[in-house]
Amino acid sequence: MDRVILGRTGLNVTRLALGGLFISEYGGEFEQSRKATLKALEMGINYIDTAPAYYNSEKVLGNIIKDWNGELVLSTKLGGRPDPFDPQDKDALIYSVKESLHNLHRDCIDMLMIHEPDRVREYEWWTDELNYEGPVLDAIEYMKKEGMIRYAGLGGTTAHELARVCDSGKFDVVLTAYNYSLLWREAQYEVFKAAKKHNMGIICGSPLQQGALAVRYDEEINHGAPWISEPRRDQFKQLYKLLDETGMDIVEMSIRFVISNPDVHCVLTGSRSEQEFMQNYAAVEKGPLPADLLKKLDEIYAMVPFRPSLEYFTLPFGNDCKGQKKFY
Repeated sequence: MDRVILGRTGLNVTRLALGGLFISEYGGEFEQSRKATLKALEMGINYIDTAPAYYNSEKVLGNIIKDWNGELVLSTKLGGRPDPFDPQDKDALIYSVKESLHNLHRDCIDMLMIHEPDRVREYEWWTDELNYEGPVLDAIEYMKKEGMIRYAGLGGTTAHELARVCDSGKFDVVLTAYNYSLLWREAQYEVFKAAKKHNMGIICGSPLQQGALAVRYDEEINHGAPWISEPRRDQFKQLYKLLDETGMDIVEMSIRFVISNPDVHCVLTGSRSEQEFMQNYAAVEKGPLPADLLKKLDEIYAMVPFRPSLEYFTLPFGNDCKGQKKFY
């Protein structure tokens, strides 16, 4: 597995990393999570991301890796803990990281991300929203000096707002999710530019759009999914046509597309099983897509360059749309 230097951190990470959202013990999934994680480590993957908000992922991951003696870069996040969560409470933020260290069986966290710093209506991180100042920065500085964390980063989903935080120059890495894939590319307009300006490491999460690009949904695209807009439906039809023409699996095309962008250092995927991990690993090993195929994908993307109004944040293929979180 190829490695890259993650921006100004100097960390040498594999192009493929493991996301912790699906590392869980719920529903009897622990054994699957354990096998997928250990397989990733055995195959040379050296970066895993998790978060307190990912159910019990920190604890489960910590129990899986506590006896791992190989090289490993870990990132986790601030946000959602303790409950009720107060992003203006410096001491509570520090306490949360101490709990993360305990859960992960580590003395230091390599990268600590602020979770959703771009969605101010969820977490009021900033006392000064123009200059991105707040107690969270004081907490981060303290934890760096104490050796609790090495680097600070951002993990967000609202591309244009996330770019503004990147442009503050106060953070080392950015994890941008749900906004850079075959059909959704909002991050390319502003996030990548701001991150490159400050030599930040760029990590892309959700290359499969949390399932929308993990398998094909031909029946729903052609005869169902009343919640999807017609332009997006037509776009999916063209994508599926291209898959048929190339004979390429949708997972392979999705992941290879992301690593084709030289601005992206690392792609982060959540694998529910060892089989899913190996599928993702094999895709990365095949390398970037050829230029002619990238050009065709650009044309398909251009059919819907921005999300239609009130499009669901994660498309509910295979489900009704009740209770889904919308993208505003």
